[in-house]
Amino acid sequence: MDHLLEVEGVRKAFPGVLALDDVSLNVRAGTVHAVMGENGAGKSTLMNIIAGQITPDAGRIAVRGRVAMIHQELSLMPPMTVAENIFLGREPLTRIGFIDDRALVQQTSALLGALHVDIHASDLVSHLTIAQQQMVEIARAVSYDAQVLIMDEPT
Repeated sequence: MDHLLEVEGVRKAFPGVLALDDVSLNVRAGTVHAVMGENGAGKSTLMNIIAGQITPDAGRIAVRGRVAMIHQELSLMPPMTVAENIFLGREPLTRIGFIDDRALVQQTSALLGALHVDIHASDLVSHLTIAQQQMVEIARAVSYDAQVLIMDEPT
């Protein structure tokens, strides 16, 4: 496979709506693609199919590596910290199985620094602006070290 992502002949129908019909897309490493269209054109449906969150009715999807997706709607836990949100379910653990808070903050700080994001790992998400919360969503997706990163209108 020459491409990180190959989408061929994808079709998806919902009751009363044909969302996608014979959609194909190829993505090579190091490239950026924009999928554009009117509301209801099937852009988010296609992105969710590529990310494995929706099953297509027909067609083929081949992905080399991991896919991470940043959804249009925020999916953060406001009472938790930035670090807890970024690594939720993937927290570093101590030898006895407890969450290693120090390592969690260090990993988050390094990630935010690499992305040039001026947010602290220990900040509560509920205290952040919407723009800062979107940056946390982006940082979370980047933390998966995915080969394909999908952004569904992260504005």
